[in-house]
Amino acid sequence: MKRVAISDRVFDIFKWIFLILFMLATLYPILNTLAVAFNDGLDALRGGIYLWPRTFTLDNFKAVLSKQSLLNAAFISVARTVIATLSQLFLTALLAYILSRKEFIFRTPVTLLFIFTMYLNAGMIPNYMWLNKLGLTNTFWVYILPGMISAFNLLVIRTYIHGIPESLVESAKIDGASHIRIFWSIILPLCKPVLATVALFIAVGQWNSWFDAMLYNGFNEKLSTLQYELMKLLSSVTSQGANANDMQNAAQAGGGGMVTPTSVRAATTIVTALPIVCLYPFLQKYFISGLTIGGVKG
Repeated sequence: MKRVAISDRVFDIFKWIFLILFMLATLYPILNTLAVAFNDGLDALRGGIYLWPRTFTLDNFKAVLSKQSLLNAAFISVARTVIATLSQLFLTALLAYILSRKEFIFRTPVTLLFIFTMYLNAGMIPNYMWLNKLGLTNTFWVYILPGMISAFNLLVIRTYIHGIPESLVESAKIDGASHIRIFWSIILPLCKPVLATVALFIAVGQWNSWFDAMLYNGFNEKLSTLQYELMKLLSSVTSQGANANDMQNAAQAGGGGMVTPTSVRAATTIVTALPIVCLYPFLQKYFISGLTIGGVKG
């Protein structure tokens, strides 16, 4: 017993050492980006900035926030994230409830049809041609409508609903409740953990998405997203001189000083990641419990 206790203690020591090292390896890029974002642009070019800015300044954030294109892109990103999350969450949960009902005789083929879409895809070119024929390209709704129902999220919510006691639904039916009433008053409140999990999936996916903005609205700056603007900044390494002049003029217009593409990219990265970082702690407990229960119950 003494030898077992010692081995457990050694295991715990190595476990905590590994977790601490893993945490440091995860946090370092974030802290380094923060340090560069709050450091003077010209001073950052010298290198040697690790966890703390050497010359503190807010000029990089002034340069980012003074660009009208970024402010408009931020509005589009927030709008698509909120609208897509609410609409997709409600419609996916409603369809999941329908497919969980035994009285719906077509629930199996419909479920298989959605599963089929998870493994096969027509490809980018047919998808673009299809959306173009529907008139969704060069519009805001191309961010919302094509991904209105996610097969993966549908299966997660449906699996969770299967774990809800059927007696609750039967009691509501005896009391005369309709399916809409059951779904709204019983199913949705009991599915709060899995709904929060799916909402986090959708919100993060919408907020971080940039490829659809480039593909469908690449020539319309009014419909550009914040992540697409960040991508353009991150890919501007080959033209750093021109971007430095542009950012310098923007910073001087806002009362700031010299900035560089490196420091502005760091500041833009922080600005784009901040909303999700602030949102995640409030949904963390639902994220863990919803994902676990939804994946186990059947």
